[in-house]
Amino acid sequence: MGLSKDAAKKGTGSVDLTVVVPAYNEEHRLRPTLDAIRAHLRADPDRWGTWELIVVDDGSTDGTAAIAAEAAVDEPRVRLVTGDGNHGKGHALRQGVLASRGRRVLVTDADLATPIDELDRLDQQLTADGGGAAIGSRAHPDARIEVRQLALREWLGRLGNRLIRLVAVNGISDTQCGFKLFDGEQARAAFAGSRLDGWGIDVEILRFFRRSGWPVTEVPVRWSHQPGSKVRPLDYGKVLLELVRLRAAGGAGGAGSRGVLRTDLAIAGLFLLASFFLYKGLWADLHHAYLADAGSDQNQWEWFFRVTAENVVHLRNPLFTTLQNFPDGVNLMANTVMLGISVPLTPVTLAFGPAVTWALVLTLGLAATAFCWHRLFARRLIVHSRWAAALGGALAAFAPPMISHGNAHPNFLVLFMIPVLVERALRLCDGERVVRNGVLLGLFATYQIFLGEEALLLAVMGMLLFALSYAAVRRDVARAALRPLLRGLGIATLVCLPLLAFPLYWQFFGPQSYHSVLHGDNAGNSPLAFLEYSGRALFGDEQTADALAMNRTEQNAFYGWPLIALSVGILVWLWRSAAVRALAWTAFLAALLSLGQRIRIPFTDVVLPGPWLMLADQPLFESVIESRVGMICAPALGAMLALAVDRLADRRGELGESGERGELGESGELGESGEPGVATGLGALEVAYRRQQRTIRTIGLLAVAAALLPIVPTTLPVRERPDVPPFIAEGMYRSYVSKGETVVPVPVPDPGNAEALHWQSASGPGFSVPGGYFNGPWGEDRRGIYGAPARYTSNLLRDVRNSGQVPEINAQWRAQARYDLAFWKAGVVVLAPQPNDAVLNETVEKLLGRPAKKVGGVWIWDLPPAR
Repeated sequence: MGLSKDAAKKGTGSVDLTVVVPAYNEEHRLRPTLDAIRAHLRADPDRWGTWELIVVDDGSTDGTAAIAAEAAVDEPRVRLVTGDGNHGKGHALRQGVLASRGRRVLVTDADLATPIDELDRLDQQLTADGGGAAIGSRAHPDARIEVRQLALREWLGRLGNRLIRLVAVNGISDTQCGFKLFDGEQARAAFAGSRLDGWGIDVEILRFFRRSGWPVTEVPVRWSHQPGSKVRPLDYGKVLLELVRLRAAGGAGGAGSRGVLRTDLAIAGLFLLASFFLYKGLWADLHHAYLADAGSDQNQWEWFFRVTAENVVHLRNPLFTTLQNFPDGVNLMANTVMLGISVPLTPVTLAFGPAVTWALVLTLGLAATAFCWHRLFARRLIVHSRWAAALGGALAAFAPPMISHGNAHPNFLVLFMIPVLVERALRLCDGERVVRNGVLLGLFATYQIFLGEEALLLAVMGMLLFALSYAAVRRDVARAALRPLLRGLGIATLVCLPLLAFPLYWQFFGPQSYHSVLHGDNAGNSPLAFLEYSGRALFGDEQTADALAMNRTEQNAFYGWPLIALSVGILVWLWRSAAVRALAWTAFLAALLSLGQRIRIPFTDVVLPGPWLMLADQPLFESVIESRVGMICAPALGAMLALAVDRLADRRGELGESGERGELGESGELGESGEPGVATGLGALEVAYRRQQRTIRTIGLLAVAAALLPIVPTTLPVRERPDVPPFIAEGMYRSYVSKGETVVPVPVPDPGNAEALHWQSASGPGFSVPGGYFNGPWGEDRRGIYGAPARYTSNLLRDVRNSGQVPEINAQWRAQARYDLAFWKAGVVVLAPQPNDAVLNETVEKLLGRPAKKVGGVWIWDLPPAR
């Protein structure tokens, strides 16, 4: 085959240039074409180096194969690949490119409508681009059409090409010119994942390159219409039909709609099983199991679900309630009530209770999020293996930060709309149906507002970081995408505004609204947190993780050093991919921002200003816990992982791995063509190359396993929650509370102790309580805080519970208690069994000047009617 020793060592890519010529019944034109190609390449051996010329006979019924075989006898660098019938240009090109070994691959039609000397222009452009594709263009202003087609054919061709650009590859004027030069490795990856057998192969391959972030540049060429051309104007319509079939089959990587559906169902089922495994302790006893690391959040969320259901059924304002923090109430729109989930699940909440809704939201929401990331990666990254996309989706959804929030914050776990929003934004960048996709983007963003605003803000930050990173790598693509993207965003904004005007007005200016929630200037991640494992990871240590995070629901990094190292390795390996570089920058910048306003260098006393300082005091950002920005890294790393595993697992890009006749068979030689003089392959060299590739694949997949295994999440632990006292559960309180009066639990509910919210959600919110666990205003400037503004009596009872000591109660304390109880319109004071309940009992007796009585499992103090 004319390979040098160096080429033999390198295997694929050992030839400088491969020319692939698909041929079907070309006995009259093939020989002059082969002679012209060989003459051109031989004329400048220093420039073209080692080369090979592959003729793919697509089931010709004439002497095409014999002519190619004769040429192979005269020139050993000519190879013939034969098929088992006529399948179309796409099938032939796939055979030829996958059999190629060139660092660069030229595909050209057998009629040489574009002369072979135009290769010089394409080669110069490909060198300037550093890879990708340089494609001949007849539509370029500098192109020369020396012999034109009939006017009707030309007009139909232009119309067809416009339709193709609209459907698939916007921005490329001529997709069908049969003269294209590719980076060899990228071409083999693209053709390995291709599915079309007809003329649509050109569009499919160019779309693959565009989505992979590889440059595609149109180069003006000379072109002459050749008599006997196999291309007909109506073939453009066939191309469109092929693209429709491709999309119906799930895009690149689909093996038919049924196969894709079965695979997706299997993946969805596995995600659901994994999610159920994490929450199996919760499902084992829905009414008594409480997530151990949830703090008071599970009580809060179940209360949100129950109160929303009650508001919906009784047609009350779903944006406000006085069931806690009486009499001031709670601005529900300014809290994370997730109306987009809690309203649709109202029937479940009323029929089975909010504990069931809580478990469903966590379990189904996590599985749905993973599946949606998988779908995004499969569609937009051109990941050919849906299982590789699923692995990336699993990392995006089940990453340590997500599982940490899975203890208590479903608004950061149920993120299935985020990949949907990303997909719609990418369609706008493609210029695809801008009005329709802009409207849908607006509707989807509106829905996400009712799922979680902070999660949407972080998603927008992540998309902006990626857009800036990608624009820095591919300015040409960014320029082409900017106009349709801005137009689509404008349309989305016009859709959102009328739908969100009243809810957002209520949130920011309505009753109990506030303007920010401060978390201090030390809420960022430690750099070490990215290298360690979380407390709920398979290899994690709770003490190590606890020392590096605010609490167990805010472990917002903890990806582990093996995954970080693997990501760096992927970046180096796939450096030529613009998408990989942009994803890596996105993850790095998000991690840097998550370090907060001040970055302490580990193991030193050096403290540096962090980039978050620029955002800390800005509207919206001032309420964000900056360590949460580290969550953006999860989908970015998941996408990189999907691309890498897909490349490792895809055997089709290797010589002889496609299973097609004419490629490497079990013997290690090229399939027999039945014609004399046909090249028989590299034999032992190719077998050695295949073994080398298998070894590389095995090592790579083992590295992936070693990086992911330590961070596999374990089952989230649960504890037994206290029962609702019969005094509440059986409605005994009703005889002690008149209309407009409240039940006052001891101590008064606050973010650290919100069991009274469980009383309301489990038995029905038939009474109001003072205090509570929510976000509301404090002070004249309405600064956001957790819980109700402090009152003397609530602070006193909290301190007694925490200290176990009865303070000295004087007349001033008793007067203050009467004042606070009157403010709360208290009907009855209730003390349930709890730690330090004896000292609490004694304290309340001293405050009220009389003993309690035991009713329904609690101590109560019946108060006179409020005046």
